Amino acid sequence: MTLLSKGANAPVPDAALRIAVCRRQVTGAPAVDASALLLDAVGKVRGDADLVFYNQSVHPSGAIRHSGTAEGGGVLADWLEVDLPRVEPGIQRVLIAASCDGGVFGHVPGLYVQALTADGTVVAHYAVTDASSETAFVLGEFYRRNGQWKFRAIGQGYASGLAGLATDFGITVEEPAAAGAPVAAQDAVPSSLGAEFQPYVQRGRGNGVVSAEVPLPPGPAIVEAWHEGDGYFSAHTLDGRNKEDGLLFNTTKRDFRGRALVRVPEGRPLRLRIAGDNDWTVLVQPLSVARTLGTAPLRGHGPEVVAYLGTAADLDVEYAGDDDGSGYFGMTSHEAALLDDPNAYDLLVNDTGRLRQTAPLPDGPLLLVLEAEGAWQLSARPLPVHDQAAAQAAGVWTGRGAKTVTLVNPSPGRPALLEYEITGEDGIFGHRVTLVDEYDDEEPYLDGTHHGERGRALLFRHGEGEARLRLENAGVWKLRLLPIEQAPALTGPAEGAGSTVLRYDGPPALLGLQRTTDDDGSLLTRAFQAGGRSAVSADTTGKRRPVTGPLWVSGAGYCYVQVFATDSTGWRIEPADLASAPVLGKRAEGHGYGVVRNTGPDTEVMVTYAPRGMLDLPVLWELDEHLEPVRRISTSAGLQRLPSGIFQFRGRGRWTLEPRG
Repeated sequence: MTLLSKGANAPVPDAALRIAVCRRQVTGAPAVDASALLLDAVGKVRGDADLVFYNQSVHPSGAIRHSGTAEGGGVLADWLEVDLPRVEPGIQRVLIAASCDGGVFGHVPGLYVQALTADGTVVAHYAVTDASSETAFVLGEFYRRNGQWKFRAIGQGYASGLAGLATDFGITVEEPAAAGAPVAAQDAVPSSLGAEFQPYVQRGRGNGVVSAEVPLPPGPAIVEAWHEGDGYFSAHTLDGRNKEDGLLFNTTKRDFRGRALVRVPEGRPLRLRIAGDNDWTVLVQPLSVARTLGTAPLRGHGPEVVAYLGTAADLDVEYAGDDDGSGYFGMTSHEAALLDDPNAYDLLVNDTGRLRQTAPLPDGPLLLVLEAEGAWQLSARPLPVHDQAAAQAAGVWTGRGAKTVTLVNPSPGRPALLEYEITGEDGIFGHRVTLVDEYDDEEPYLDGTHHGERGRALLFRHGEGEARLRLENAGVWKLRLLPIEQAPALTGPAEGAGSTVLRYDGPPALLGLQRTTDDDGSLLTRAFQAGGRSAVSADTTGKRRPVTGPLWVSGAGYCYVQVFATDSTGWRIEPADLASAPVLGKRAEGHGYGVVRNTGPDTEVMVTYAPRGMLDLPVLWELDEHLEPVRRISTSAGLQRLPSGIFQFRGRGRWTLEPRG
């Protein structure tokens, strides 16, 4: 098995391969759907047919197909078949992507992709470990190089869903969901470190000049370069007299890839002189693509630009050297306020050969610029704060920057409320809080994009005795435990703003969700059971139309309702009798999330749907008597057979269910 890290590549057989997009089978986790995009020499699809997914399952050439979902051993897999010998000559790359329904990839446990031969041999495996607020992912790609196919691990996330991803590669989506632009998964830095702009890319072979003749804001940026195969590659910046000014890359590494810090000049284009023996690609990008160093080890290979956003820390550095165990390693630290000054930096490491060193880091935000010829690892250890035993005895934890804290359940066997305030030096997508188990595996818990900087959330969902929370991209923070009895009772209409938790005692019912502020921020509700299981109830993120969802109540007769919203997003929720759900008679219709009942026998129903964009597809779930989602019936319009029972419709557009016969 070839295990790949992010950005690495490996050759694969020129054969028919099966591609599995996998995640752990966890109740309530978002559903994940795999897709493939076939790209030409300029990196675009030739038409809508070059997207293969569950609603368009076979490419016209027959080379790519979506073959469905399977489960086993606690793992769910969405399968694609890629017959590489049958891929048309005009196709240079086949992207393997994924999108999720009912959540974000930060809530998808154990996400990975692997390619297998017909006999089951795994020839490439890439595990995603840095997902957060994305709703679509480019996991990897098959690409042609010198007559051979290779697979590259990419790990590029998009907050705008499959529609936003597909748009970037040339598919026209008439009404894209308003959810933002592509983002790098978790590895993001505050836009205040540098201006945002559309990346500039130029490809070539041999010696050449890169001239970014597009409007780029003056100031710091990141230049990323690829050089294919063996041979020499270098890149220099050119000054106003068209002379070499600064060295960015100088290497003979095979299949080189690296990043360097550059400053876009004011009043003239950024120009680079390239010397190479083979094909190369140069990409000029904003600082927001930089990888972020938190408390978890950060690994890489070759030149890199890394952001550090935490408090003063000791930085542990490990370097494996080049192929011979030698090779240079250098690292400089650049404070955010001084990025425009090329001479304002601290030299942290300047050495050759294998090494293990520790260097002091000041408070972030800052950039770390690495020059390396081999593999490296960075680990930041924030300086300890003073003992806060008295505060913690009262159930209060405070601090600043990245940290892992252990919270003790005041009532083991029962859940509790966590009241949080997390502000300050956060990343472009806000803070990120994960639950960490004894094996150091992480489960997404809170983030600034969906839960705001302050609010309440359910903790100890399974009645655990303690919980470890890892805070990243955080400034000043305060955590406080409250008894679960302080969750307000939901007995009728309730209004508020931001994230909170309510308790509902009563029979299974409907839950109406309505936005009360003029914004398009995240707003959804989930129902949590005493045993920790949960399911999405209603979601109106990105739109202002009210929606209705099921209020899932277990046999115990109650549930907890978590409202997920940003600080400034106001909401109103209201339980309603299940009898108010439309009955599937002659016709049932709705817009967005909704619930319908079939009180008769099995019925053939024509599902029609008016999507908000090509990739906005209807999702129909069957609910049991407690209103728990138990089966995903369909992800497309058309004729469906519905048994007697209750069903939830998830989508963004207008839908109708009309019985036939």
